[in-house]
Amino acid sequence: METIRPRIFISRCLGFEHCRWNGEMITDDFVERLKSSVDVIHACPEMAIGLGCPRDPVRVVMIDGIPELYQPASGKMWGASMRSWASDYIPTLPADIDGFILKSRSPSCGWKDVKVYHSVKPESGAGIGAGLFGSAVVTAFGTRPIEDEGRLKNFVIRERFLGAIFTLARFRIVEQAGDPAALVEFHTRHKYFLMLYSEKEMRALGRIVANHEHLALPEVLHAYRAGLERALAAMPRYTALINVVQHAFGGFSDSLSREEKRYFQNLIEQYRDERIPASVLLSVLYGWAIRFGERYLLDQVLFSPYPLDLVQITDSGKGRSG
Repeated sequence: METIRPRIFISRCLGFEHCRWNGEMITDDFVERLKSSVDVIHACPEMAIGLGCPRDPVRVVMIDGIPELYQPASGKMWGASMRSWASDYIPTLPADIDGFILKSRSPSCGWKDVKVYHSVKPESGAGIGAGLFGSAVVTAFGTRPIEDEGRLKNFVIRERFLGAIFTLARFRIVEQAGDPAALVEFHTRHKYFLMLYSEKEMRALGRIVANHEHLALPEVLHAYRAGLERALAAMPRYTALINVVQHAFGGFSDSLSREEKRYFQNLIEQYRDERIPASVLLSVLYGWAIRFGERYLLDQVLFSPYPLDLVQITDSGKGRSG
């Protein structure tokens, strides 16, 4: 696969600096593996607004219906400072940034599952919401891949995240090329991969590439990016993979023996019943594509949407729930 480096934001405490409230740094295995394959932008919002390290922890509390960043030990409110910093910082990020890995459940960086207290009172109950910076990221980049290191321990979520950030990075190259032929090639190579996410969006993107309205290329690329991000926001269903491999299988099924066809249909049923992972189906298909010289299929991103060195051997047997 060509060398593509996604550009992603990662919370600084995830392996870059000792900047947690207690002076610690979190070493996450996946982030460590990912570092060599991506270009990282990192920041610590809490240190950026003047909170030292170590520091007394902050929490999200609701004040008059508005999320506030409250420091119980000092009684200080840091919400205005965080919002001001975020509003200045987020526009400095690349407009075409490919994704985010935010610190899970952080009152600043957390984008979901953050504890939000009903008031500043010690006995106050709490609900679930977002951290102040995490919320600002979602508002500005909500159609990009956004995850946290906790959720990325789930194989299915991690696979989706990797596929999305590397696909968006490949599309950045198309945008930079400014060549209609590059867009056609991108869509052709990603047909089955996009079908895995949404056949409806894949066909809509095909119509954008066809450009029957004769729009200028910048307009076409803008529309394609919007549709691509919309497609990648979906979580692929296991039934979609079955649909994709059956489409691909149809390209050379007439060349296979009756026993081979039966074997593959049995594999599909084993995958449906969660007895084998998707990689088994894809490996068999790819082998047949090599055997019959199916260049169109061999060029499909579906078989290698991100570098194989980001896959652990323990990933191969994971089920659909991770």
